[in-house]
Amino acid sequence: MSFFEVIDPRFRTYVMGNAPVKQIATGFDWVEGPVWFGDAGCLLFSDIPNNRILRWTPEGVTTFRQPSNYANGHTRDRQGRLVSCEHGTRRVTRTEWDGSVTVIADSYRGKRLNSPNDVIVASDGAIWFSDPHYGIMTDYEGFKSEQELPCHVYRVDPDGTIEAVITDMNCPNGLAFSPDESRLYVADTGRMFSSDSQHILAFDMAGGRPTEGRMFHAIAPGCADGIRVDSDGNLWSSAGDGVHCLSPQGDLMGRILVPETVSNICFGGRAKHHLFITATTSVYAVVLNRNGVQWP
Repeated sequence: MSFFEVIDPRFRTYVMGNAPVKQIATGFDWVEGPVWFGDAGCLLFSDIPNNRILRWTPEGVTTFRQPSNYANGHTRDRQGRLVSCEHGTRRVTRTEWDGSVTVIADSYRGKRLNSPNDVIVASDGAIWFSDPHYGIMTDYEGFKSEQELPCHVYRVDPDGTIEAVITDMNCPNGLAFSPDESRLYVADTGRMFSSDSQHILAFDMAGGRPTEGRMFHAIAPGCADGIRVDSDGNLWSSAGDGVHCLSPQGDLMGRILVPETVSNICFGGRAKHHLFITATTSVYAVVLNRNGVQWP
């Protein structure tokens, strides 16, 4: 069985034919938001409909937090603390080292956020998050509620000031910076390029803010949900058939084939050379010949 589809010869150097795609956990309803904690040797991820954050280690899966306020995406800040997007409370939070929870953002200009989805932290400590409406559309991944704000991408300054930095997208979702933070990638799962593909947009950064976005790539089949970057600046994206690897120029170089629809991805493991994949009811992992860019 082949786990990889090579489109550009460069992709052969990124994957290893003797490194299989392994299902490392299963039995969930809809999983997203993987984040690696190397200092604890574990992966955290969200089983959103079951209102819980789970912890995976090679010994098995345990519960990290339940209820989780229907948490979705996670990352770590520059101090290594967990930063989470919560559908149920319509907010972004930080878990402190003592276990207490600090609210980073829950409103903008007096109106409630929709359902924060993905989150990243820049080198200056600013927290960036996407806020589509998926978590308030039904009661499956949160609570069906009135939408009070358009779907924006926000930046929260270390002093707590919140700013809507991208306001012209349909449903911004996955976020990622290039290794030098000169470019911001945003997946728009609400904008279809064709009947079966979804946009990833690229924004050049100027003065710490994104400039006008341009089409970077259309993921086909769709589900351009979670995106992450490797040390060479390649963008790895979820897709309907697995994970797609895109060059910094936006060329599709290859695919990792996964038997379930992929939602999110993250790098982790001993050298950040494992790609962890959340896909519908399961979590998968594959060892790559590239290292991820993430903190810490």
